[in-house]
Amino acid sequence: MKWTVPLALLACNSWTANAITLDVTSDDSIKSASSTVAYGLMSYYTGNNSGDVAGNLPSPYYWWEAGAMFMGMVDYWYYTGDSTYNDETVAALLHQAGPDYDFMPENQTKTEGNDDQGFWAMATMAAAESNFTNPSDGIPGWLAITQAVFNLMASRWDTTLCGGGLRWQIYSFNSGYNYKNSVANGCFFNIASRLALYTGNQTYADWAEKIYDWERDVSLISDAYAVYDGANGATGYNCTETDKTRWSYNQGLFMFGSAVMYNYTNGSALWEERTSGLVNASSIFFSNNSIMYEQACEDTDTSAGTCNTDQQTFKAYLARWMAATAKIAPFTTTKIMSWLTSSAEAAAAQCSGGTDGTVCGEHWTAEDVYDGTYGVGQQMSALQIIAALLVTDAADLVTNSTGGTSVGDSSAGTSSTTDVTDTTPTITTKDRVGAGILTALACSGLIGSFAFMVTG
Repeated sequence: MKWTVPLALLACNSWTANAITLDVTSDDSIKSASSTVAYGLMSYYTGNNSGDVAGNLPSPYYWWEAGAMFMGMVDYWYYTGDSTYNDETVAALLHQAGPDYDFMPENQTKTEGNDDQGFWAMATMAAAESNFTNPSDGIPGWLAITQAVFNLMASRWDTTLCGGGLRWQIYSFNSGYNYKNSVANGCFFNIASRLALYTGNQTYADWAEKIYDWERDVSLISDAYAVYDGANGATGYNCTETDKTRWSYNQGLFMFGSAVMYNYTNGSALWEERTSGLVNASSIFFSNNSIMYEQACEDTDTSAGTCNTDQQTFKAYLARWMAATAKIAPFTTTKIMSWLTSSAEAAAAQCSGGTDGTVCGEHWTAEDVYDGTYGVGQQMSALQIIAALLVTDAADLVTNSTGGTSVGDSSAGTSSTTDVTDTTPTITTKDRVGAGILTALACSGLIGSFAFMVTG
């Protein structure tokens, strides 16, 4: 199936009365609203156009964001049962997995960071957990592909500085190599915990413990469970200087990973405390304790704000991981679903732009006034928050012992042909932004006094 960008997306300065009707008490209404938003989201996708590449989004959207989008499409099927986009999702995930099925394709390898690779791997992990359409025989399963990424990340664990942790970037010639941040380590933690639950293999759980403890040791997770952006891992700094910007997706990464560990450990008090603390600390991302917004860059009352193209997607991931947390750690359900419900109603009210009145805006706190913004991030965030209302009645996530059908390979990625130690400076600078902040770094450390630059 092929989609082209509809006129509704090209005329977003005009708007009509809210065309997406959402009754949060009706599954049929939630599914109908989700279907409308999903169509709008896939209208941006050009990977099935003649001459384009499966899994890619057009400029200005980066590679990692396409992985996040297809993670959302796996969720869309999981929540609604609508398989309209499954073939495109399978094709995208497998093509971008690359020849070694480890999400290091040749057209991305020299520029991708650990977080970029991690977002694609979390998409395949979601596919395994939901029993999404499996690849054809002879092709590694979703589980095996995720395990390949885990093994590569484990091989990059860096103890030379800061006592451990993943660097933001894979290669030393890319900007941000000396930055050890929560999104890279959060992806690793999220993947490790979910592999532990899916496979029952304690090695993954041990890694999850190790990653979480490291985040705490370098104060990237505070005593109050605030998750900070990252720390300078360059020689002479050793992660003693921290950027305390709080982004919603970092909070969500560690929240869901902790909830999974709570489940894996059969309800341990330690992981219950951590999960509860991370949920409670996420209140900073809810205006007036009810409607989700990106606190670091989004104005709560108007269309003003400084969120860039990447950051406009972050609410999608917090919505996804909060819903998944509510599912797997039921003691969080009441609080989380209250937040998600009020936010979904506000998001649907923002889906009133374009000539057909279904294009979604960014600022859910703007009540019924469409804010005039549009894009993959806005559409994806609305889809995740609305579809998440179906999580309570959705099927339980599966594991190897509860009906999971994805084929694994615990040694995947260990013989990859990708040389992750290559430092040949074939690329001297990057315009891309990984999955968060493009941080001004020099080999000797941070430039200025944490003059972090957020670009899209």
